[in-house]
Amino acid sequence: MQKLLPFLIFCICFNSFAQQEFEDLSLEYYLPQDVSYNEEIPKPQDVIGYIPGEWHVTHDLLLNYMRELARVSPRISIENRGETYEGRPLILLTITSKENHENLEEIRKNHLALTQENASSLNVEEMPIVVNQGFSIHGNEASGSNAALLAAYYLAAAEGEEIKELLENTIILFDPVFNPDGLQRFAYWANTNKSENINPDPQDREYSEVWPGGRTNHYWFDMNRDWLPVQLPESQARIETFHKWMPNILTDHHEMGSNSSFFFQPGIPSRTHPLTPDLNQELTKEIGTYHAEAFDQLGSFYYTEENYDDFYYGKGSTFPDINGSIGILFEQGSSRGHAQETENGVLTFPFTIRNQFTAALSTLEAAKNMRKEILNYQRNFYKNARNSAENGAYVFGSNKDASAAYELAKILEKHKVEIHKLEEDLKTNGETFNKNTAYVVPKNQRQHRLVKAMFERRTEFEDSLFYDVSAWTLPLAFNLDFAEDIKMKNAGEKIEKLSKPEIQTLEKSSYAYVMQWHDYYSPKALNMILEKGLRTKVGMQPFTLADTEYDYGTILIPVQNQKLDAEKMYEFLQNVTEKSNVQIDAINTGLTQGVNLGSNQFKALELAKVALIVGDGITPYDAGEIWHLFDQRYDMKITKLDTRRFSRADLSRYTDIILPNSWGSALEKNDIEKLKEWVRAGGTLIGYRNAARFFERQDFMDLKIKKDSLVAENISFEERRDFRGAQGIGGAIFEANIDRSHPVNFGYTNNKLALFRNTTIFVEADEQSYNNPIQYTENPLLSGYISAPRLEAIAGTVPFKHTGMGRGNVILFTDNTNFRAFWYGTNKLLMNAIFFGDEM
Repeated sequence: MQKLLPFLIFCICFNSFAQQEFEDLSLEYYLPQDVSYNEEIPKPQDVIGYIPGEWHVTHDLLLNYMRELARVSPRISIENRGETYEGRPLILLTITSKENHENLEEIRKNHLALTQENASSLNVEEMPIVVNQGFSIHGNEASGSNAALLAAYYLAAAEGEEIKELLENTIILFDPVFNPDGLQRFAYWANTNKSENINPDPQDREYSEVWPGGRTNHYWFDMNRDWLPVQLPESQARIETFHKWMPNILTDHHEMGSNSSFFFQPGIPSRTHPLTPDLNQELTKEIGTYHAEAFDQLGSFYYTEENYDDFYYGKGSTFPDINGSIGILFEQGSSRGHAQETENGVLTFPFTIRNQFTAALSTLEAAKNMRKEILNYQRNFYKNARNSAENGAYVFGSNKDASAAYELAKILEKHKVEIHKLEEDLKTNGETFNKNTAYVVPKNQRQHRLVKAMFERRTEFEDSLFYDVSAWTLPLAFNLDFAEDIKMKNAGEKIEKLSKPEIQTLEKSSYAYVMQWHDYYSPKALNMILEKGLRTKVGMQPFTLADTEYDYGTILIPVQNQKLDAEKMYEFLQNVTEKSNVQIDAINTGLTQGVNLGSNQFKALELAKVALIVGDGITPYDAGEIWHLFDQRYDMKITKLDTRRFSRADLSRYTDIILPNSWGSALEKNDIEKLKEWVRAGGTLIGYRNAARFFERQDFMDLKIKKDSLVAENISFEERRDFRGAQGIGGAIFEANIDRSHPVNFGYTNNKLALFRNTTIFVEADEQSYNNPIQYTENPLLSGYISAPRLEAIAGTVPFKHTGMGRGNVILFTDNTNFRAFWYGTNKLLMNAIFFGDEM
């Protein structure tokens, strides 16, 4: 009791402190008091019903307040740039002086001219600086969006010479919530678990969200990794805004662990991407002095040049750096609710909001005072980029998969990268590019640095630790052929607007139709055909007909003995080609070179009924990527089975069950036995990443996983974390040899495949070579960082395993074939496991 008493007193004092702060909360707690405020501008509480910080703002109330400010304030205009997957508006406020609003389009065009040729003639003396302020891209890092209520009010209502000068010299692109769906999910959780008497006990339910949490968007993506791949609607809206304005500064307001203080950039200097100019980091550091001064006055602790880095260009704080802007990450220690005990005392939600609000204002103060310096930096960035650009161009494409090449071209188009057609068919470096399915990207263009960052293969690094992935070479991600040293004379006309690849018109047949499996969207077409109930087969061997070579995995749809007559089938397959943009050919004879169409080498297929295990113990990112792939790309139904209800699920409804990466024990002992019975009865179980250890431990597979034998030599206590961290694979690209005759590789045209890997699970190859259809080469690193011991360990191992169990199958991928929705090149591996698992 003597030991417990001080702790109880400590908790009571903490609780009293937190309770008092909420009871005394007012706008004066947040706002600068040395300025006056326009009484005609509604305060946040006038619209949302409470002082910011008393509750977590929901997206609808946040939206209502921003719309009301835009209605009453001549300083603010508002636009809707689209919708989230859940239908929430993606709004943007433009905040500046009334006079600037009247000339906004002219200001925008003049500003964009800084990034163009002949920008040296422009006078920046009177040119406004453009600042893009964004909040809470992670929905459960909510202090940002709640601070946006106060920042918007301040910018609309504050009066005096200081705010007048700021608005005259600044265009503020104000995004109050980068992630509406995640914010809404988290606000619901925090508010429904709030007590009248604020309880800062970290073990309270309020501070521990249910799976998957509010961090992610609808499909459980971390949207702060999508600035470069730009696969999600929220990302597409903000990238369009970015390129429409080319802001000089972009801020990204986040939260971190509750025991931390406040971080602002720059991050760790040695972990900055080499394509980022040194001056970018110097300016970032100078801007940081404004944050430091503001926080010193506030009495809030902070730190900089630690933990975080500026390497991966797909984050909000680094994407601007490769585009002539300055990205700034803010990380506030999170209350994760309304108040929480921490090492630094009680951390209250209002306190976190005040820090975020302060950082928003200090950014604008820095922008105002450094305006000309930063505008000149942007102009010189593009001037230097053009001067340093190499001659020539990149070319990428696929003779068999025009859709994948088109999808990569769409990313480039969104980033305002100049793209050309290929003048004529081209052979270079052992690759053949078809003028109808390839694209040319000139190196000498405004976006030269961005293009290089997208296409480069980098294997040497100053530092061995990475906050995120170390490689993202986009042509490799899309499994495309590409070359980087072609002459511009090979480039055809510039593409002003991309259009889908052309396919031949479907002809009518009374015998059969065939569809090659090469195109990225062929699984979508096949699923439509199977859903219609049509008899369909897959070719296990190639064949040739009328000078056309049909590869492994060609899909055969007979005309006779179907539920549709020949005319109706023709009409239906026309619809399939229109919706999938996949070529289907009419066949009028079964007499082919190679296997004939009546051969037993054509195996019957059935409609896949797929379930995905989700919930506690499962990595939401990995599960969301699979859900998104089925639902958004291939229009395939997928049932999400929650681990909490797995014991009650009727598994007989499914042909395939997918177990994503997990931690701990996602399934109970009885669930595991139930899953084994289902596999033995004929089901196909597909596991990812850590499922390897689960499969081995629970006797689903007999695996030989290499043991970790790393020994630290001459490593000090201080260096121990860096030593271990350098042995991880944060995300790199590796080359594998593939056996194209194996069903898992159907649709691939080359004998090598680039795989993304972020695990250190190395599975030894089987002694029977035909059981190793995907096997890492002896020198597999294509791009990214891996330590020498890990590189030695991965050589010759296998990222794919298949075994039979009763009448069913167990399939393992040690790598994530669906990484962040932009790894198009290996999505088909999963679809092959789904459709052709029984043929393995």
